[in-house]
Amino acid sequence: MTTITDTARPALAAGTAVLRATNLCSELPTENGTLRPVDGVSFTLRAGRTLGLVGESGSGKSLTSRMLLRLNPKGFRETGSVVLEGDEPIDLMELRRDGPAIRSVRGRRVAMIFQEPMTAFSPLYTIGDQIMEMILLHRTDDRREARRICLDMMRKVGIADAERRIDQYPHEFSGGMRQRAMIAMALSCGPEVLIADEPTTALDVTIQAQVLELMRQLQRELGMAILFITHDLGIVAEMCDDVAVMYLGRIVEHAPVREIFRRPRHPYTRGLLDAIPKLGRGRKARLASIEGTVPQAIDLPPMCGFFARCPVRIPGVCDVRDPEEVRIGSDHTVRCERHAPGARFGDETEVRA
Repeated sequence: MTTITDTARPALAAGTAVLRATNLCSELPTENGTLRPVDGVSFTLRAGRTLGLVGESGSGKSLTSRMLLRLNPKGFRETGSVVLEGDEPIDLMELRRDGPAIRSVRGRRVAMIFQEPMTAFSPLYTIGDQIMEMILLHRTDDRREARRICLDMMRKVGIADAERRIDQYPHEFSGGMRQRAMIAMALSCGPEVLIADEPTTALDVTIQAQVLELMRQLQRELGMAILFITHDLGIVAEMCDDVAVMYLGRIVEHAPVREIFRRPRHPYTRGLLDAIPKLGRGRKARLASIEGTVPQAIDLPPMCGFFARCPVRIPGVCDVRDPEEVRIGSDHTVRCERHAPGARFGDETEVRA
């Protein structure tokens, strides 16, 4: 079987910076005020590594991921930079969201797996036609060759009887098979960056495990960078090399995955980890939870966005100023007043761990 590497590009050197997002902000005027769902987000995606972007629903994860490909609706005012590295670095934020330059990047260099494949595929065209559309746009204008590549990709992602399945419509595929078809489409041009927006949410655990293993296998083959968006910390532990914890439009903690699980520094991160079901708690033990919900990001005052829900908040400090990002060691950052330079409050997140 022809592999992706044979038909697309050579694998990237491990650890090479592929995409740098810097100070991403997104604003939307509403009748109640200015909504800011993404507020100063920065991160780097590296070849062969997976960055997990985690947080509750409403924290801004999906809007951040769509900013990378300029996919958010036109009403949003977006600033910052998204530099796609290479021989000639490109700032995707400087490209028209509907122009030919950004379209030449989507799918070819940066691809996306959407959360719900049934809505991502058009019901009017066959699965094969929709995968081939990507191949014809970026790799070849020979429809015969495009069909051959499509069949190879469908087999690669584990779709049995690809010769028959290629001419079927999305409703004829199960949820797991549609997800595999979406992965085949996303990887058909050998992208440098793969954005996976909760790609296994709607799948049962058996299919979920198969899809995750497939993504790891293809990452090893291509050396691509992956941005993996999820609220499931169990998947994060299995899939990711680094983790960015997002709350109310900001990254509040960023560290290697082992560091996050062993020594979480932000109380929100600690809360997410405490909420994971664990063996040995006993039948009557209650699952831990974080009180309250993520507030709306509309005209927020200058204070810690987690203040109202934080079990270790410091009145008179956390509610009067925005916490600055603090570096702990070489590869761990956190936004929390308990870690501010010269802070005398102690780190209660470690005590609670």
